[in-house]
Amino acid sequence: MAHALRLSEKWFRRGLWLVAFVFASFLIGLGGRIVGDLPQVERSLQLDDFIDRAVAEPLRTQLREGERAQQQSEAAREQAELALQVAQQATVAARETFSNWLATRRATAQPDQDAELIARTQALDALKAKEGEAQRRIDALRQAELDQAQQLDGVRAQLNDLESAAHAAMDAEQRRMELRVFGYRLALTLPLLVLAGWLFAKKRKSTWWPFVWGFIFFALFAFFVELVPYLPSYGGYVRYIVGIVLTVLVGRYAIVALNRYLARQRLAEDQPDAVRRNELSYDTALTRLGKGVCPGCERGVDLKDPAIDYCPHCGIRLFDRCLACQARKSAFSKFCYACGTSAARPAAGG
Repeated sequence: MAHALRLSEKWFRRGLWLVAFVFASFLIGLGGRIVGDLPQVERSLQLDDFIDRAVAEPLRTQLREGERAQQQSEAAREQAELALQVAQQATVAARETFSNWLATRRATAQPDQDAELIARTQALDALKAKEGEAQRRIDALRQAELDQAQQLDGVRAQLNDLESAAHAAMDAEQRRMELRVFGYRLALTLPLLVLAGWLFAKKRKSTWWPFVWGFIFFALFAFFVELVPYLPSYGGYVRYIVGIVLTVLVGRYAIVALNRYLARQRLAEDQPDAVRRNELSYDTALTRLGKGVCPGCERGVDLKDPAIDYCPHCGIRLFDRCLACQARKSAFSKFCYACGTSAARPAAGG
């Protein structure tokens, strides 16, 4: 009498709950894929979609050509700097040789070497002139690089202005796209939540309750869990507002249901004992007795006390005697536990 359900019925119910959870898991998996793929309904945004191409493309071409020319100038300058180093080394070597020769000539004081002195001096001057020419070439290349750099800076500034404006426009469109995608997701999950509420209120005890509960779990998970990673900065407000509304609706439903239940209980307690016991289903009565409460008013009763045959709160009969063997038994039992006789119920008041 402690358990209302048969053993096989308990396992069937557990199996049906498993069906509900498995059904919910597949729905959650499908819903997650759909919610995750919703951004694909929008076209991917590119910066070039928001920039003035008629102005940007010539600037980009000019920038590419200028950077290529700048690289060529850098290569030419590096070659000129290498030539300058060679010229400087040649000048240094020639000057050392000339200095040594000049010292030797002073020691020997040979006048016939004056022509050679002039030739060596002219050769040294030529090397020095070549070194100066290399330096001037380097200076010219550096000046050209500076001019190119300044010109490229101007081009980059114009292009950056265009790209900044394009970025601003793209960011604005990105926010609008996020709002649309969030609207798609909300339009998908919010009706599921509303439908789940209706199923909970109307169908949770129907024959197909495992699928009803599976859908309810799926709808709750889809709205309060799957939607979270995709919420924009303002999406949290939507989530909390919906949560508040749902809490108010569920709370109101619970309060109204409780008041209706209490009203039904008061009316039931005014009914005769036999009528009240006939209105109680067998399984409901055994479930409440198994919990140690009165089947009629659901208040606690000491069912182990052999002196208690009636509920002290509502007066419904809890125990009676078997008509065949007079054994004390539950008034809700269909058969006597002692002799197996069918429990023909006496008139109201026992």
